[in-house]
Amino acid sequence: MFPLAAVGRSLLTLGALFGAPWPAPFSREAAACAVSLSLSRSRPGAACSQSSGGCHSGSSFAAAMSAPAKVSGALKSVDYEVFGRVQGVCFRMYTEQEAKKLGVVGWVKNTSQGTVTGQVQGPEERVNEMKSWLSKVGSPSSRIDKTNFSNEKEISKLDFSDFNTRY
Repeated sequence: MFPLAAVGRSLLTLGALFGAPWPAPFSREAAACAVSLSLSRSRPGAACSQSSGGCHSGSSFAAAMSAPAKVSGALKSVDYEVFGRVQGVCFRMYTEQEAKKLGVVGWVKNTSQGTVTGQVQGPEERVNEMKSWLSKVGSPSSRIDKTNFSNEKEISKLDFSDFNTRY
């Protein structure tokens, strides 16, 4: 269990990062990630809470995120798999955050092989930005060794209405 004061400070930090009002109705998982991220700044390599199933954003956390940006153009879909240190480091939470910021839709999930996989759909320019983020940036504590993209194609309509974490 984390001291209440530390959780409060971490939620304030998380709220400031995402522009959420305080007090915000964050999920228990988002709070665990906030605490972990706060700790990882002082202890590099500190992992996210595994007791709550790892890092992922609940619906109240997702509601605190900014609205997706709108971009016109050809729609594109691509599947991805990210290899490296990508589990236990809030990679899914950061992926969902980046996708929502860019205005793309799709999903992300951990695999039993220790990778993160998913699908991204949206305007070609934004999907390409997300591909770059998945290949080079990731979460602050992650290490991306390689990212494979497959089934890249132009689509006529989006198959998803938002971006979320699958389990």
